[in-house]
Amino acid sequence: MECPECYSASKRVTPLKNAKDCLENHLQYICSTCGRCICMDKSPKTGLMRWNFPFKSLETAKLYLRVPDYINKKNCEIYELENSKGRKFYKIFTKKEDAKEYIFKNKSKVLGKYTKVFKIMDPYKEFKNTKTAYLTNDEVKKYMGER
Repeated sequence: MECPECYSASKRVTPLKNAKDCLENHLQYICSTCGRCICMDKSPKTGLMRWNFPFKSLETAKLYLRVPDYINKKNCEIYELENSKGRKFYKIFTKKEDAKEYIFKNKSKVLGKYTKVFKIMDPYKEFKNTKTAYLTNDEVKKYMGER
């Protein structure tokens, strides 16, 4: 069953890459419903938050959707886009206009084709016991042990 707060069926699926390092060193959104951690830090290379990156699948994009929802205090949207080589990818935007602007600015990389593929129903919902925090060493060990 999918978590109503963070949209995941697995409470320990994230982080996907370099999990231990991410949990030890990055700010985490901690789902108050299932306890899943979602990275909220920026990439040192690009300065973008993890949710700003393109995702290879809708399922992966959904794993990061709660962070921009929480930051923007509104339900964000996932769009399917296609690059100039015909590969599909998924990006999270706060609204349709942001998706249009992204395509306009990235004409050489992205075809002018996009489709909204996922959005949680409005209105945006706050969850009472949500936390953002850097995890302690004990919390990281426990989380990694439950993966």
